[in-house]
Amino acid sequence: MEDRQWDGRRRAACGMPKGDTAMDKKKKNLSGEIEEQLRKLEHRNFSIGGTFSDLFGGDTEQADRGNTSATLAGSGSPVPDKKSSADEKQSADAYPDVAAMLSRALDEQKILGKKLAEEVPPEAVPGGEPAAAAEPEEDPLEQLDSLIGLEEVKRDVKELTSFVRIQKMRKDQGLKTVPVSLHLVFTGNPGTGKTTVARILAKIYKKIGVLSKGQLVETDRAGLVAGYVGQTAIKTTEQIRKALGGVLFIDEAYTLSAKDDAFGQEAIDTILKAMEDHRDDFVVIVAGYTDLMEDFIDSNPGLRSRFNKYIEFPDYTVDELVEIFLMNCRKYEYLLDDDAKKHVREQIVLRKMRSPENFANAREVRNLFEDVITRQAQRVAAMEKPTHEDMTRILAADVAERRDMP
Repeated sequence: MEDRQWDGRRRAACGMPKGDTAMDKKKKNLSGEIEEQLRKLEHRNFSIGGTFSDLFGGDTEQADRGNTSATLAGSGSPVPDKKSSADEKQSADAYPDVAAMLSRALDEQKILGKKLAEEVPPEAVPGGEPAAAAEPEEDPLEQLDSLIGLEEVKRDVKELTSFVRIQKMRKDQGLKTVPVSLHLVFTGNPGTGKTTVARILAKIYKKIGVLSKGQLVETDRAGLVAGYVGQTAIKTTEQIRKALGGVLFIDEAYTLSAKDDAFGQEAIDTILKAMEDHRDDFVVIVAGYTDLMEDFIDSNPGLRSRFNKYIEFPDYTVDELVEIFLMNCRKYEYLLDDDAKKHVREQIVLRKMRSPENFANAREVRNLFEDVITRQAQRVAAMEKPTHEDMTRILAADVAERRDMP
């Protein structure tokens, strides 16, 4: 039954027809022949130990012990207790047709299995290779260039990358190198692309050979600090372990340096030790508001000595935020009419004016995008038979709040 289920799944994965092929029929005929012979033997009382030991090369005594209380398939009749070796030989000799038939069936099944394996493409087998090679991963520097805005950030990252690459080349050629810290401080308001750039930088570091894996592990105070004495070091160490070979990105890192915060200090001490122990294959990037991050770095001499490179992330302009909104529309296959585009700009300006101190930049634009497509979905859902254009088009009414509509 399991073989048949696997065969069906295999055919579905390969795009093969569900109907029986000639090989399927041959396999069924063999199975039917075996079942027919077993049915004829249902009510016969004999030991199968010798027969199966001859076929499979197993231990006769072990086979008999395992089958002492077994029953023949479908019969319900118990197999008698272990017989003498003479009786076993006599039993095998008494049914040579069964032994020959089973041996022949096994050979046939092996041949069929090989033929079926040749027919099945590797991607249809669990653990097999894919039919086509995966698309090459986009170059991280190209990813950096494709980001909207952040021109100064891009320049700083490229300068750092060039310096690190040359130092790596000098080291490989046996030349003296200038000590350089790969650990960074990202400062700026929320939603300015800090996490995105950190992820790209991890890939760049891997590409130039200063990191072995290049993964980004993102965490914050909640992921590092525990509620009991002695547990914070364990929790922080687990995050560090996941980030080895890549980058540990700590958002709102300043929350670890509050006054009289023994738990936060324990996390900082654990991180500083890991930065020293794994200096050749471990990078830490701390991020947060500009003023608060200055206080964080100044709170511990160890932090000041290891974090000496800052990258400031400025707020996006209104034009850049509009472009981010349009980028989300392209990504998810939505089209804005001209009036809707005007209202997108108005909504961004309104949201920025309402909370100038806490405006979340690109994060706020993503929230606006979700609000807009939610309203668009409600409008389209009321249609009896919405068309493709209806489902992709965003109107001014989907963007503007009711009180803001003209």
